[in-house]
Amino acid sequence: MIHRRLLQLAGTVPDAIALLAAMGLLLSALHVAFAITLGSAIAALVTGGGDPVRAFAVLAAVMVVRGVVIWARELVVARTGARVRIRLRRRLLGRLSAVPVAERDSGAAAAVAIDGVEGLDAYFTRYLPQLIVVFVVPAVVVVFVWERSAAAGAVLAVAAAVAVFAPRAWDARLLKTGRVRWARFERLSSGYVEALQQIPLLRAFGASGRAAERLDADAEGLRDLTMAQLRISLVVTVISGLAMHLGTVLATLAAVAAVASGEASAAGAVVVLLLSRECFRPVLDLADNWHAGYLGLTAVDGLERLLAAQPDVVEDGAHDLPAPIGEIELDAVSFRYPDADLAVTDLSLRVASGEAVALIGPSGSGKSTVARLLERDVDPEHGVVRVGGRDLREYTSGARSRSIVVVPQDPVLFAWSVRENLRLHRADAADYEVKRAARAAGIHDVICALPDGYDTELAENGEQLSGGQRQRLAIARALLSPAPVLVFDEVTSALDLETERAVVDALAREGGGRTMLLIAHRESACVHATRWIGLDAGRVLSSGDGAPSGRAFAGEVAR
Repeated sequence: MIHRRLLQLAGTVPDAIALLAAMGLLLSALHVAFAITLGSAIAALVTGGGDPVRAFAVLAAVMVVRGVVIWARELVVARTGARVRIRLRRRLLGRLSAVPVAERDSGAAAAVAIDGVEGLDAYFTRYLPQLIVVFVVPAVVVVFVWERSAAAGAVLAVAAAVAVFAPRAWDARLLKTGRVRWARFERLSSGYVEALQQIPLLRAFGASGRAAERLDADAEGLRDLTMAQLRISLVVTVISGLAMHLGTVLATLAAVAAVASGEASAAGAVVVLLLSRECFRPVLDLADNWHAGYLGLTAVDGLERLLAAQPDVVEDGAHDLPAPIGEIELDAVSFRYPDADLAVTDLSLRVASGEAVALIGPSGSGKSTVARLLERDVDPEHGVVRVGGRDLREYTSGARSRSIVVVPQDPVLFAWSVRENLRLHRADAADYEVKRAARAAGIHDVICALPDGYDTELAENGEQLSGGQRQRLAIARALLSPAPVLVFDEVTSALDLETERAVVDALAREGGGRTMLLIAHRESACVHATRWIGLDAGRVLSSGDGAPSGRAFAGEVAR
């Protein structure tokens, strides 16, 4: 099965595929040489002519060389397979960020990046090279047989053509059903990933049984499709196997008939028998390798979908230095989410370097959109976002991450140690700096109480921690970063008032003169703000000096 997109991807390792094809041809040539030499040795023993010792010495040499070639080929296969997997997965991971949020499916992406790429490894390293061998070796063997018996050569030519080309007639149908099966496999993978991530919620709503029933139904559907594929594959195998076995038998009978009529020698009949097997050996190997790479072949739709994803944010900035100062400016910025009203409309605001500004307003007023614009999770449709006096789009992604850090309400933690999570923005941070940031965020004592302290390995997304503890870890991680701009998006929402006040005081104390944008629903989170800005419907409606307080704050949030 040849696929245009997969041939394009094969361009990443063309030298290796050509080398593997050449090694496959050499191996087949050794098989043919072995068959011819063995036939000659048998004839020498039967007729008493020739030198059987020399013939068996040649056989031994061929066996040794064949073993070396097989070993070398497997080594190249392993190395090429690793290159294919690494390059494809790197490309896929690089493209995942380009997939729009509404279209992201972790389960489907994991199925393609893991199972699909694993199958493509076999497709590139075994199927494609073997396909070249199949188009060359049987034709050459038929010529050798024809020289010894024209009738046997003709029979073998017909059988080889059926064995090679008849299964190709079923490839399109197999690929079609395989794509349907892969779509069902992706759906099942997505269901399992979602269920595993939301086990507490399913249990809380008593929906575990319904989720299990849905997964069972998807698994049954996948099983039915797999069995349908196996039935088609069995028919193909029977046709191909029948052609090979009948071809071998009929070619041998034709050679025997030629010996009986005096048209060929007995030694020639023996060689024909042995060569018939070598004619079909590459076809058998192709069938095995086709099944090995079939999983990856059926995953081509998911692979192409990910590789063809167009990013909403194009990373083409060339400025590799972080912002020298922490000034933030949104100049006449507008942005709309798909199928929704404008999130921010002609929004202009400026936060001077070193300021701590509170951004307040009701839900849907555009506060979190401002945070997403600043971390360049989305780009404005109109207007410009500047940090340090430079258009945010002019920075490289590395320079931007060193210029601004956004801490979301529901932060992401990795299944790493606590120390590694805290060093996310600054891998070279000293231990005393890590602990100072943790103390400032009020999480040091919690970390020390963990089984291995700062070396404790967190579960997925830090599930052994409470929501407030995860928020404080994220705050400490931000404080440890070198960025001159810190944006805190509702990062104290899971804290009690006393803990929140301690964390907010520490932020004011440890901010080190950095610019801070405090997005908040609670007045207590803004007590150290030097200025406040009120948003509503994506526009600035009010602002004031100092921290928002009392009735004014309540009015802005409830508007």
